[in-house]
Amino acid sequence: MRKHIVAGNWKMNKTFEEAEELIDNLMTALEQTELDKNTLMVVCPPFPYLEMCSEYSEDSYFMPGAQNVSDQESGAYTGEVSAAMLQSLEIAYCIVGHSERRAYYGETDAIVAAKVNQLLAHDIRPIVCCGEVLEEREAGKQLEVVERQIRDGLFHLTAEQMGEVVIAYEPVWAIGTGKTATPEQAQEIHAHIRNLVKKQYGDKVADDLSILYGGSCKPSNAREIFAQPDVDGGLIGGAALKADDFMAIAKAF
Repeated sequence: MRKHIVAGNWKMNKTFEEAEELIDNLMTALEQTELDKNTLMVVCPPFPYLEMCSEYSEDSYFMPGAQNVSDQESGAYTGEVSAAMLQSLEIAYCIVGHSERRAYYGETDAIVAAKVNQLLAHDIRPIVCCGEVLEEREAGKQLEVVERQIRDGLFHLTAEQMGEVVIAYEPVWAIGTGKTATPEQAQEIHAHIRNLVKKQYGDKVADDLSILYGGSCKPSNAREIFAQPDVDGGLIGGAALKADDFMAIAKAF
């Protein structure tokens, strides 16, 4: 059975003291809550807090994750963080190709593919983001856009490597706008992604693949979205910054 994954992307938020308080609150909430045994929580704070997050996770039920990684192994790349560095902190997951990285920093599918390679070479599971902007949705190109991103970012992998990947679908028009894709819209894209993977790698890889929804998921709509047959969890933004909200989403399973 494929994992239900609820991953919290803190983005560029929280001071160190606030981050410590949030993780403390999350650990307290986890101690008081019994989650579905197939549900995994991932916490992705900013880089300066990764070591703290990794240390806390040793005594809790969540896995530490990073928000980004360099596409280079090492070298003179000021400000970058390598997969080897993340591995040395025992980081388990890393977000790759988030819509904000694509839009603000010009990340292409080729760069996403290179980052995926770096992570897999260092035993870190990529959470690979894909999704369409509003103009593409209105033009009816959402399936085409997602197919290109999946094909160019992931289909160079072997079946074994693909088995380590998590995919997150982001309807970019629903991030931070208050809009949310309907459960039916989310299911359509998630089923499309699973079908693409099935055609490329076969039934087992596709059936085992966790596909997360990443568009304004919150406690009030998580249960309805997660009830869709091809939605296996969420990549959570704003709601991940409040321990109670994040836990409520995890409990939606």
